[in-house]
Amino acid sequence: MSRALTQISKLPFTSRIEVRRLLRQFTQPTFTMYNGKTDLVEHVSHFNQRMAVHSKNETLMCKIFPSSLGPVAMRWFDGLKEGSIDSFKELTRAFRSRFVTCSKVPRPLDSLLSMTMREGETLKTYSDRYWEMFNEIDENFDDVAIRMFKVGLPAEHGLRKSLTRKPVESVHQLMDRIDKYKRVEED
Repeated sequence: MSRALTQISKLPFTSRIEVRRLLRQFTQPTFTMYNGKTDLVEHVSHFNQRMAVHSKNETLMCKIFPSSLGPVAMRWFDGLKEGSIDSFKELTRAFRSRFVTCSKVPRPLDSLLSMTMREGETLKTYSDRYWEMFNEIDENFDDVAIRMFKVGLPAEHGLRKSLTRKPVESVHQLMDRIDKYKRVEED
C-alpha cells in the first residue's frame, strides 16, 4: 500500500514541466472522463478542443490531461516512470501506446457497398442503418454512397425508380428525397 502511494506521488514530468506554475486565471474546463474502453483519438481530440486556447502551453496541457482520466487510465498514468514525459506530444504518444487497443478503426467502403434493404424493412430503418455506416467511413465517398444507397433498394421501390429517373448530385439532395419518401411510407 505504501509503495503504491509513493509511486503515485511521483509525477512522470521532467523538471522543465514540473517547475512551471499554472496560470492564476486558468479555469479548468469540464472533460469527458476517459474510461479505458472508448476511442483514445476521440478522447485526445475532445481534450484538445476543450483546451484549444491553451494548446501552446505545454505545462498546462501536461498537468491538466490527467484530470480527464478515469480510474483505469489514472492507474496507467500513475505507473509512468518519473521524469519520462517532457511534452504533451510525448504524453499523448505514451497514452496512445497504452490504449491502442481502444482505437476505433474506420469502416472500409466495402461495408457500405454490401448494404441492402432487408425484406420487410422500412425505408426509415434502412436509411438509419445506411447513414450510420456511412458516418463510420473516414474518407469522402459521397458519390459512391449515393449510388450504393439506390442499389441497396429493391428494384420495384418507388425511391429507387425516382433516383434512376432524376439522379441526385449530393448527399444532402439524397437525404431530402429520402425524407419525402419516408413521409409517404409513414402515411
